[in-house]
Amino acid sequence: VVTRDDVEESLKAVFQFVKDKEQLLQDLRSKIEETKTKISEKQRERDYWLEYKNVGSEVHAEKISSLEKDIAEVKYELEKTEEHYREALKVVREENQKQFDRHMKLLSEAALKKAVGYLDKNCRREIEENEWLKEEVEIYQKEERDLKASVQLLEEENTSLVAKLIDIKLQHLRV
Repeated sequence: VVTRDDVEESLKAVFQFVKDKEQLLQDLRSKIEETKTKISEKQRERDYWLEYKNVGSEVHAEKISSLEKDIAEVKYELEKTEEHYREALKVVREENQKQFDRHMKLLSEAALKKAVGYLDKNCRREIEENEWLKEEVEIYQKEERDLKASVQLLEEENTSLVAKLIDIKLQHLRV
């Protein structure tokens, strides 16, 4: 025996089942729409990248190659310019040093002349004699170096002659 309550409950269960299935179907439809949207987005992205692969990458590769060449040229020019400025700086420093040395020499000579001007005649004569003695010492030192060099040569020559003499005596002894 099936009562009315049993039938109503059974209908409610079926109705609830159908309602759940419709909700599930609607959820699936919305997920399908979402998936279709994602697929179309991915398809557009794929098409973009395929086109880039076929056309755009070549253009960008050429641009990259061109920019790399430009960078290399700029680096080369920078190195040349840097070397040029380094050499110019070196020349300027040398010239400044020469001018500074020349200026200091002129100042020291002028100071010496001024100082000598304040000295009396005896002191001036001693300074002149001292200058003459310095020149004589330089001459004697040069002669001493020359004599030492010639003595060295003579000693080497004597050593070689003594060695030859000993060799000759050894040969006579063998005979």
